Amino acid sequence: MPAISPDILRQVKRIELRTRGLVNSRFVGEYHSVFKGQGMEFSEVREYQPGDEVRTIDWNVSARMRRLFVKQYVEERELTVLLIVDTSGSSRFGIGDRDKQSMAAELAAVLALTATRNNDRVGLILCSDHPEHIVPPRKGRRHALRLVRDVLAWPTSGRATNLATALDYAVRVLPHHAIVFVISDFVTPTIERQLRMLSQRHDLVAVVLDDPGERILPNLGVTRLVDTESGTLIEIDTSDPVVRDRYQRDVQAERAARQQLLRRLAIDEVVVRTEVGWAEPLLRFFNTREIRGRRIRRR
Repeated sequence: MPAISPDILRQVKRIELRTRGLVNSRFVGEYHSVFKGQGMEFSEVREYQPGDEVRTIDWNVSARMRRLFVKQYVEERELTVLLIVDTSGSSRFGIGDRDKQSMAAELAAVLALTATRNNDRVGLILCSDHPEHIVPPRKGRRHALRLVRDVLAWPTSGRATNLATALDYAVRVLPHHAIVFVISDFVTPTIERQLRMLSQRHDLVAVVLDDPGERILPNLGVTRLVDTESGTLIEIDTSDPVVRDRYQRDVQAERAARQQLLRRLAIDEVVVRTEVGWAEPLLRFFNTREIRGRRIRRR
């Protein structure tokens, strides 16, 4: 871990102050309703019923019995939360007040502090094209703030995003059902196999960091652009409407492909835009999950 500068410590304090109000007033209760109220410890298997979540299907038992069975869980007193945070070159990108790394640090703060207030353990994996920094799950406010500090202080590698190895690592090291938040822009080679394996065993949430500078190519004339992950320098004429239109179509196609993949795997997606912030999309996620849980329990 690199030396921690006074500026990083000041940033951690500012983030704690900025997130404390919502953590205490809203997120602690929402988090408990969504995660701790679901029941997380394996109890038994029973035959599938309409309305059961796909992620609870026990495929091994179902294959043997030739009909669908699901795993049942009872509530655990404490849970394990794992934050997988992308620190590749593109995480430093941002055209507003906050780049994606700063937004990731704020998200890590609100999620870690919320879990801590619920007496849960929180761990961290910082990754680019491989896991670069791993902090085992622990409890406590001091530990939660240490995770925020690590996200802010860890130098971006300049390497490309490849979440596959970090997801594979999480599959191997998480022994029990856990809540896994993957915080990334998801500009990554295909990770369908890893997402499927992790989501079958754990409650997986994809937190997608989105910056306005990556959505639209501005008309700046002939411009040199640097790929933040590969370092490749290219020159393009951004005044050409054909070039801008092609860029827009590519961005939309990548977004549609990601959303389709996550829907197919029954993984929740939370899109956080750097120019808007994390509060509204996170609250919307918790509310949606709580409503979904109530509907399932009524069936």
